[in-house]
Amino acid sequence: MAILVRAAEREDVPALVRLRLANAERHVQLDPVIYRVPDIETVRGHFEETLSVESKVVILVAEAAGEVVGMVEVVLLADPPDHQILVPRRAAEIHTVVLDGHRGQGVGLALVAAAEQAAAERGVAIVYAGIFAPNKEAVRFYSSAGFGPRGILLSREPGTPSAD
Repeated sequence: MAILVRAAEREDVPALVRLRLANAERHVQLDPVIYRVPDIETVRGHFEETLSVESKVVILVAEAAGEVVGMVEVVLLADPPDHQILVPRRAAEIHTVVLDGHRGQGVGLALVAAAEQAAAERGVAIVYAGIFAPNKEAVRFYSSAGFGPRGILLSREPGTPSAD
């Protein structure tokens, strides 16, 4: 199957909305406490705005047989402040979605490769894929694409009791 990865265009907004909502539904099945299905009009507005202005988000789509079957968002992060102790490196997060029925066919890997190229063209030195632990499928996918652990992100909701 031939996969074409290209920059998203305004005409792709309905496909981008479909991808975002399908992805949300999959995630809600993983953990409805962490994930939700966002309002369709809010999602549409996000993509319309992102594609119509200079943005810190680059959206690429994957086409197979003329149909948009996947997307990746490259979210450029703010340059690190000079006061940090970490060596400053320009970074981006990526978020990849591939429709059911097209997974395991190289679409996701093609999107990740294109995202890394788009990020590098914008001076990005490191790309992150933030994944919550329950999403084992995403951990497996990004690991197969060469991503590895960079640290541990611990969280806590304010006001919850300590685990003493």
